[in-house]
Amino acid sequence: MSNPAGVGRRIAVLAAGALAATGILALTAVSVAGPAGAAVPDRFGFVLWNGTAVDPTGTTPAGTAVSVGGVGQYKILFPGQAAPGGVVHVTAINSIPHWCEVNTLNAATPDEIVTISCFKPGGAPDYTAFSLIFSSSSGPASTSPGAFGYVDALPTGALVSQFNSFGVGNSVGHTGLGSWTVKFPGLSTPGPIDGSLQATAVVPPSSTALAIRCKVLNWSSSTTGQVAQVNCYNAAGGLADSEFMLTYQYQRSLYGAAFPPKYFGYLWNQPIGGPPSTNFNSVLGPGANSLSPGPLATVKFPSLAVLPDDIQVTAAGQGSEFCGLSNPWVHSGTDTIVRDVNCFDNSGSPVAPGFLISDNSAH
Repeated sequence: MSNPAGVGRRIAVLAAGALAATGILALTAVSVAGPAGAAVPDRFGFVLWNGTAVDPTGTTPAGTAVSVGGVGQYKILFPGQAAPGGVVHVTAINSIPHWCEVNTLNAATPDEIVTISCFKPGGAPDYTAFSLIFSSSSGPASTSPGAFGYVDALPTGALVSQFNSFGVGNSVGHTGLGSWTVKFPGLSTPGPIDGSLQATAVVPPSSTALAIRCKVLNWSSSTTGQVAQVNCYNAAGGLADSEFMLTYQYQRSLYGAAFPPKYFGYLWNQPIGGPPSTNFNSVLGPGANSLSPGPLATVKFPSLAVLPDDIQVTAAGQGSEFCGLSNPWVHSGTDTIVRDVNCFDNSGSPVAPGFLISDNSAH
């Protein structure tokens, strides 16, 4: 079954969108029913594209392929991973400023097909290396440790797809141009800020919007769940309405599973750094990952160098800054080293804002 991003992958989305258009719905919640006992995730994959070829050290499953379309346009095929709904996150890898957006997400049995576009400052499409992760989850509340949830939300806040490991519906409220409040009820943590997030813009081919990027403005954590603020920006640096995908993880991998995989971690550069509850290493525990801050920040994830693995970065905080990677991450003994996280203002000048980074092994 084909599931283009932004077109509506569930009948419930159409009804929710109609209510939102009439002003009846301020917050949209869509419950996602899945097969009883379904694992988390149902399907997942990630890919490292070095600009000319797929790098197997950052790619799973085997046989994942990338094809180049027009300038800055890519199609990623994850063999055997077709699943309804789900989310995608993508990080540009380039020594000069670039960012990428998702265009479509299609379950074309038996494969999952994702298309993306990448840009340089000013909004012109451009070729770049990148890392990308896809996952789709369903089923009842999970007994695994930690907490996990995601949304794929239209500009109105209507949900295209969603998942909540506590088994309740998430919600998204459109609070202003290019701004949303996302609630993950039931994803209980001690607070006041725990875990990590990744945000990615979705711009369907039919959209008149181009070159959109999204970031996490802030979030709060409590025993009742998580509340995140997301902002999206156009190439001119102005707030812009867009479909977007947001994933929350707390002591779980970015694709939802935990133990296995035994090797994953995340860190928030506030800056500088963040509380131990936003710095987690599945082998060594809270606070074990390290950060060397600056416009070219280095992040070390000790004891997590088990391949294949994936790194995702998203900007966090006020302003239209965006972040990526200068180079692919490397491995030194048992450690994964990300050198460097590079962030830029809208003109493409290097800056040192906040960012969120997630490291995830397939094992």
